[in-house]
Amino acid sequence: MTSSSSRWYNDLSAYLDRRMLVILVLGFSSGLPYALSFITLSVWFREVGVSRGEIGLFSLVGLPYALKLLWAPFIDRVPVPWLTAALGQRRSWALVAQLGLMVSLVWLGSLDPSRQLGLMAMAALVVVFMAASQDIVVDAYRIEILEDDEQATGGAMTQYGYRVGMLTSGFGALFLSDRMAWSWVYVVEAGFLLIGMATVLRISEPDSSSRDRAFAARQGERSVGIGAAWEWMKASYLPPFVDFLRRKFWLPMLIFIVLYRFPDSFLAVMANVFYKDLGFSNTEIASVSKAFGLAATLIGIFLGGIVVHRWGILRGLLVCGVVQMLSNLMYIAMAQAGDSLPIFAATIAIENLSSGMAGTAFIAYLSSLCSPGLAGTQYAMLSAIGLLPRNSLSAFSGFLADGLTGAYGEAAGWTWFFIASTAMGLPAVLMAVWFLGRGGAEGRPAQDSC
Repeated sequence: MTSSSSRWYNDLSAYLDRRMLVILVLGFSSGLPYALSFITLSVWFREVGVSRGEIGLFSLVGLPYALKLLWAPFIDRVPVPWLTAALGQRRSWALVAQLGLMVSLVWLGSLDPSRQLGLMAMAALVVVFMAASQDIVVDAYRIEILEDDEQATGGAMTQYGYRVGMLTSGFGALFLSDRMAWSWVYVVEAGFLLIGMATVLRISEPDSSSRDRAFAARQGERSVGIGAAWEWMKASYLPPFVDFLRRKFWLPMLIFIVLYRFPDSFLAVMANVFYKDLGFSNTEIASVSKAFGLAATLIGIFLGGIVVHRWGILRGLLVCGVVQMLSNLMYIAMAQAGDSLPIFAATIAIENLSSGMAGTAFIAYLSSLCSPGLAGTQYAMLSAIGLLPRNSLSAFSGFLADGLTGAYGEAAGWTWFFIASTAMGLPAVLMAVWFLGRGGAEGRPAQDSC
């Protein structure tokens, strides 16, 4: 076998590990509620006449994804009565989150957006809270069962599952919405969580010894009352922050985490609204942007994993970041072409390919910065730091779209919108180049390990 063939064999065989298949299924459960809490809802809202500005603001219901570090230590440390003794810390919390998701999704689908938009926002917040709680467990489980050199492959498998989950709640929901009431669509989608629940019941709990040692080393003497609560808070919340602040480039790293996926987030809030404004039907949007786009996403995830595996995390981030930034330009051609299915398909193919690549590289980067002993809290902290400002700013994308289309007309206004979203990717690309010049090709530039 040649050296080139051997490298390809090693790249491919890494995906066939049994642990990777478990991560794939858990990724599916994580991806399922994401579209149902906003992206799919935006189509439903547009059908009943909700304005673009209101739809953009509704994306703020995604804030629990960015605030999950607030309760991640509880999921890391606090046992679930009865369940934890039987299943373990990670599995018990995963099951609780999935049960909560099923109930809240059915509640969300039972409401009427034309009369109960505020109540729908409350229901969507509960959905996202449960989804974010599930993500804390799934991310921690992935990090704890994999070695450092397996994190890129694990991140790719998470993305594979996540995207299939989004396809199920995107394409599947839109396809069903042309054939049944939205309330029943949400009942059907909630039922898919049974797959993740069955998986949680069958898998083994990861080794908790490093997690317990990390907590015990910071816990100090066990006491009772207010003092014990304060010691618990210090032991749970402070170490992840203190550990990160010891790093040489901690501030640039935080800025980079915020900026890297911002172009995708900003564009995604308005994507389905843009498709509807061009005149595409729900079935067309589902067929092209969800089903057809899935193939491109899966290829992108695989390529992202290969790029990171071969070239290292920082070089992979740079390559994938450039591809991600330039892919937004395809939407300009779509804005000019109108309701052209071939241009729609080409745009989705390129955008999903780049998104899959960038998402895999980004997950590998965040995972490389985490300590297995505090994986749930630390990954939640880093991902939340990226999501909070990114999601907050993206919520105003609807007002930008309204302003530009009002000033320049639909086609020209959307064109300027996508030019702006492309330019938003340049700072992260420049920062990746800066990191490479100072920290080499590893995912932990100029720092000690976590």
